[in-house]
Amino acid sequence: MVDHRFTSAAPAPRPAAMTSGRTAATATGLTTTLGIAAASWVVAVRQMNGTDMGVAAGLGSFGFFAALWVSMMAAMMLPGAAPAVVRRAHIGGGVRAVPLFVGSYLAVWTLVGVAVYAVDRPHGSRTAGAVVIAAGVYEFTPLKRHFRRRCRGMVGSGLRFGCCCVGSSIGLMLMLVALGVMSVTGMSMITVLVLAQKLLPERPAIDVPVALAIVGLGVVIVAVPASVPGLMPPM
Repeated sequence: MVDHRFTSAAPAPRPAAMTSGRTAATATGLTTTLGIAAASWVVAVRQMNGTDMGVAAGLGSFGFFAALWVSMMAAMMLPGAAPAVVRRAHIGGGVRAVPLFVGSYLAVWTLVGVAVYAVDRPHGSRTAGAVVIAAGVYEFTPLKRHFRRRCRGMVGSGLRFGCCCVGSSIGLMLMLVALGVMSVTGMSMITVLVLAQKLLPERPAIDVPVALAIVGLGVVIVAVPASVPGLMPPM
């Protein structure tokens, strides 16, 4: 008789290979996403040097604005997208899926920039305040909550993910545009808010005060614009 204890097949190395592949995909996804974001911060800050004129700032030529906007979106949006990039690499395509996902995600935000360039003009403090108030009100809406959940949870194509994240963050981005798209301070503040909303679960105890603070900022801008540092160009 044959002792089956010694003739059973050896465990296939497939699980170890799969684990190794997932580890490589995670490392590649995080390195690529966060590396591009860090480099884009350097580029964006250099491009903005000397251009911050508050609400009176123009956007410059389309070529200049497009280059600035793409670097801004990569800097601001990719850190919060890193978990989705990693999940996409795990689900299918491995490390090869990362460039396409990141590129198509940024393409959606680039289209938003084209729309911003088409409609934005130098404006006054009342217009800026009204946009900020609207951005704060949007934070309370079911539409905002819907897109925020989708942006935190869904992973499909970079285009679909980008559209959901635009729906989640569009109010905050319009707030940045209204206050002066060339502001490093404004860019940093919005980045923190976007990152927190992408990575943290919804908590009314935090989300409601933040939304009320945005509305309050808009009211202050309308009523006492001189009290907001950097809002008006230096005399």
